Amino acid sequence: MSATKSKLSPAHTLSRRGEGPNPIDIHVGARLRLRRTLLGLSQEKLGEAVGITFQQLQKYERGSNRISASRLFNLSQVLGVPVSYFFEDMPSPEHIATPSPDLPPSETEEFESMARRETLELVRAYYRIEDSSVRKRTFDLLKALGGERALDEAV
Repeated sequence: MSATKSKLSPAHTLSRRGEGPNPIDIHVGARLRLRRTLLGLSQEKLGEAVGITFQQLQKYERGSNRISASRLFNLSQVLGVPVSYFFEDMPSPEHIATPSPDLPPSETEEFESMARRETLELVRAYYRIEDSSVRKRTFDLLKALGGERALDEAV
């Protein structure tokens, strides 16, 4: 043993039985769901690619089941991202323990809203509009419906 002991950083606490999923597992699952959705993969297709059922993938995405290191590595390869991708934008330990409604949405939460099926279908439909003037008018209409004035009216 060394005479000088190094101080270890505090670890995130693990959930106990009955307390629900661990916030880190939820975050990793959300990042998994985000990447899968952005690639347009179904749970069934991704599950087949890594040798698990879509039900197991659902549990991973909800955070109710933890993803082993080897499975996370396989998922990262199939999804074309480094393993570190799943831990990006993870909130600090203070924010994991006590989420505050006063905090602005995290980048992950914003990405998750962008990865919803409805949002992706809307974006895909928008880019299928071949006429650029129709596409711009559609964009202005959507902004107006959402409460933002069109750029032309702002002047």
